[in-house]
Amino acid sequence: MTQSSKPILIAGPTASGKSQLALQLAAHCDGLIINADALQVYDCWSILTARPSSEDLKFAPHALYGHVSCAHSYSVGSWLRDVAAVLQHDRRRPIIIGGTGLYFTTLTIGLADIPNIPNVIREKGNVIRKTDGAAGFISELRNKDPETLQNLDQSNPMRLQRAWEVLTATGKGLAAWQSSTSPPVLPKDQCDCYVLNVETPVLDARIATRFDTMIAAGAMDEVAAVTANGWDAALPSSRAIGAAELVAVQLGEMAMSEAIASAKLATRQYAKRQRSWFRNRMPGWQQMAFTDESQRNQAFAQILNH
Repeated sequence: MTQSSKPILIAGPTASGKSQLALQLAAHCDGLIINADALQVYDCWSILTARPSSEDLKFAPHALYGHVSCAHSYSVGSWLRDVAAVLQHDRRRPIIIGGTGLYFTTLTIGLADIPNIPNVIREKGNVIRKTDGAAGFISELRNKDPETLQNLDQSNPMRLQRAWEVLTATGKGLAAWQSSTSPPVLPKDQCDCYVLNVETPVLDARIATRFDTMIAAGAMDEVAAVTANGWDAALPSSRAIGAAELVAVQLGEMAMSEAIASAKLATRQYAKRQRSWFRNRMPGWQQMAFTDESQRNQAFAQILNH
């Protein structure tokens, strides 16, 4: 791989300006922008996850945005397989952007190659979760796979279901699978890797403005379309920030002003977790100040000249 064709990886917290920088880069280096955000993969959320606009999609080629049904689970392993397929079939320079640190970590370090879960087991897991919640999986995991259970958030039924599915389908616990990783799709030393850093007060203001824009753009209509056939809060797609609050407004359980304030707070908290992941789990990534347009232009020039 030549220096000029090296993949560009850009991580950053939500609302940090990743998309604008990626568009700038794609226009100058025949780039393909590839999504590394775990919620922008879902077809049901365009406004609420700030997916690229129709104008952005016309301006530069994009991949792995809105390609997964909101009713389906989508694991990091699924994303890695999709990324590998895109890289194999598209020769444009990859510009991989997003805020999901786990995606970047597994992309550059590797992930356990867990087999696909048969639909019959997944459906059984769905029934257990909807009937018994987290408790439906904890007892069996405690008896058969305590190593995995001790590392899981036992209040998260989807994570517990995933562990139960892997154990049931393969006879081997998730922790045991994760102890052996496959080679990375893109080793870090073969990529140009950057983390965008925005001063917290600036980022908080951007988060507030962006959520107000989402509401004005029709986020409530988007939520109504998603909940037309019922609302399953345990689905991974339902973790879109602001979704639960706007559903509560739709059900008459929360005032709009309260929902907006709560969603903005949740977004700020999420951005804090993202920054923590980037800081603690992604050593060696180049840190870039990215507070204003001037710094964006500096980052653009620095990446192109790297």
